[in-house]
Amino acid sequence: MSLQPPHEEAESSSFCGHCRSFSQTVLRLLKVRQTVLTVLFAARPIVAGPHPERGSPPMSEMRRNIRQNHLTLAQKILSVALERGLRPGDHLPEETFSKACGVSRTPVRSAFKILEERDILEWRPEEGYFLALNSPEEISTTIRALEEAEHSIAHLILSDRAERRIGAVQSISALTRRYNAPRAAVLNALKILSKDGLVRQLPGRAWAFQPMIDSPDATDDSFDFRIAMEQQAILAPDFVLDSQRAGLLREQMNGFLNTSEGGVTPTDFRRIDIEFHTLIAECSGNRFLRGSLTAHHRLRQASQKIAPSPEFRLRQAMVEHLEILDSLERNQFQLAADQIVVHLRRSRIRKPQAANRGIPPLAKGPRT
Repeated sequence: MSLQPPHEEAESSSFCGHCRSFSQTVLRLLKVRQTVLTVLFAARPIVAGPHPERGSPPMSEMRRNIRQNHLTLAQKILSVALERGLRPGDHLPEETFSKACGVSRTPVRSAFKILEERDILEWRPEEGYFLALNSPEEISTTIRALEEAEHSIAHLILSDRAERRIGAVQSISALTRRYNAPRAAVLNALKILSKDGLVRQLPGRAWAFQPMIDSPDATDDSFDFRIAMEQQAILAPDFVLDSQRAGLLREQMNGFLNTSEGGVTPTDFRRIDIEFHTLIAECSGNRFLRGSLTAHHRLRQASQKIAPSPEFRLRQAMVEHLEILDSLERNQFQLAADQIVVHLRRSRIRKPQAANRGIPPLAKGPRT
C-alpha cells in the first residue's frame, strides 16, 4: 500500500514517462548519427599520396626520390664524420647522427644502409654501424663520389644554357623530363647552381638563370666591371691577403711558367687565373665588393668559353699575376691596384706587352 498521496503518485508516473520518452528520442538520434557517419566513411575514397586527378607520381619515381634524399643524407653523415675526426673502426651511433643531421632515426638507418652497400660502413650484429674507410682522404673522396650525380646534372644544365639549348627560365618539371632524372636530383643540381650565383628561384616554382658571359658584348661588360671593381677591392680598408692561399697559388704559377714550350694549355691558365682573381676578391675588406666579385668569378668559370690565346700571352699574364702578388705581399696596395688595371686591359685586348716588372704600370700607361 502506497504511503504517497494520490496526486503525488500521478505526478511521479508522468515524470517517469517523460524521461523514458526523452531517452528513446536520444537513442534514435544517436542511431541516425551513426548511420550517417557509416555512409560517409564508406563513400570516401582512400587515396595514399596526391589525389589521382592531380597526377600522382609513379611509384618508381617516388622510390627514386626517397633514395635520392637518403643519398643526400649519406653525404651529410660523412661530412659530420669527417668534421669529428672519426677513424676506421669508430662506432656511428644512430642517435648522435640523428641529432647532428636534424632528422629522425629512420632516415639515418636508410642512409647507413646505403653507405654499407658502398663498403663505407660496416654492420656488426647487436652493435651497429662502424666506419670502414682508412683515412680522411678516403672519406673526402667518397663524399665527392656521392655528389657526382647532382654535379653532373648541374653541369649538363649549365652547358645547355651556355649553348642556349634551354631558355633563361626553367621549371623543375621541364628539367626532370629533359634529363630523365629524379625530381630531387634536379632540385639539388639547381641548389648547387644557386649557391654559385648562377640561378635564382622565382616566386612559385620557376628558376631563372643569371645573364651569361656568352657573347663579345657580355665579355666587354665583364671586363668593364672587373676593371672598375677589382682595384677597389684591393684599395678597400682592411684588405688582408691570405698568405697560405697566396703561397699555394705562387707555386702553381711558377709551375705553369716552368712548363716546357708548347706544354701550357688555356685550360690550366684559366683555372689559375680564376683562382687568383677570386683570392683578391675574397681578401677584400669590403663585404659588398667581396660578394659581387666572388659571384662574378663563379659566373666566369661557369659560362665563359675558353678562348684560344697565344702561348706567349698566357705566360705574360701569369708573370703579371706574380707581380701583383709581389706587391700585395709587400703591402703596396696602390701599386697592386694599378697593376691589376693594366693586367685586365691587356687581357682584354689580348696583345703581347712587356712584363714591366717593378715599374708602376700607370706611370707608363698601357700600350695599344
